[in-house]
Parts: sequence; C-alpha cells; structure tokens
Amino acid sequence: MEDNYKSNKSASETTHRTLQIVVFKLGNEEYGLHIDQIKEVVLTPNITRMPQTPTFVRGVANIRGNVIAIFDLEDRFSLLKERNEHSAHKYTLVVESEDIKLGLLVNEVPNTVSVNAADLDESVGIINDANSETNYIKGIIKSGERLIILIDIFKVIDQDMSTSIKRASSIAA
Repeated sequence: MEDNYKSNKSASETTHRTLQIVVFKLGNEEYGLHIDQIKEVVLTPNITRMPQTPTFVRGVANIRGNVIAIFDLEDRFSLLKERNEHSAHKYTLVVESEDIKLGLLVNEVPNTVSVNAADLDESVGIINDANSETNYIKGIIKSGERLIILIDIFKVIDQDMSTSIKRASSIAA
C-alpha cells in the first residue's frame, strides 16, 4: 500500500514540476535550453575569426576578460538565416560547463519561460534513432500554439567540435 502511495506521489510531482527554459529563435523556429546551461546573455562583442576552424565556429571574442569561442547554431544546424546587417546576431548566450565555455549567437533577445514538465514531449526519440546527429534534441515543448525545440547544448558539441573550440580559444589566449 505504501509503495502505491509513493508511485502516485512521484507521478503527481512530475506533472506539477516546472522547467525554466531560455527560448531563442534560429531560422524560423524557436529553440530552448535549460536555464542552468546558460551563464549569461551579452551584446555580441567583436569576433576575431580563427583559421582552420569549422564554419560554425565564427571565431573568438573577449567576454568579461575571458576569450571564448563563438558558435553559430544556424550554421551548425544548416538553417535558413533570416537577418539583415542591422539585426545580425546582436546577442550572445554564454554557455559554460566544467569542460568548455562558449558563446552562442542569437538574433533576438532570448526570453525565459516556465513550462510544466508535462508539456515536454520526449517522444522525438524516433527522430533521434533515425539520425544519430540529432541526439541533442531532448524534446518538443508545447506552450499554447508554440512549439519549442528543447536541446542539450553540450550534446550538440561532439568531441571534434569540442576540440576545435578549445583550440580556437587557446590559440587566441
């Protein structure tokens, strides 16, 4: 009887749990990252292009005294870019883990939304199985009429990209 109570409690906690998501636009779609993956949002500084790096590594920039690699997810995901010269990548999301620190270019001010964990559809595993390169997609958040693609930025960065980003940052330092 007690075990049944615990399992019901667990299911109830899941449906009432909220997720804090930072939402930004890439191409025509909205993407989100868990707020704990974002250190800060800054105006995009001057970027210095580094030789022998993939095109999605735009270069390096000095953000608050730290030289970090600047990463273009639109390029990485091969998305259509809808911007003009005046609005091109005005903001940079600074992402940090124990292993890597980088900036993600975004066109608009990202916003933070709280969503119910039950609104996260993790059944996109079918897509993940069909294409191993999309294993960074954690699910789709349904928020009213909006669909937000939730990604894990640290899974987007595979070993080869991680090496390129570290090399770009260390060369510039």
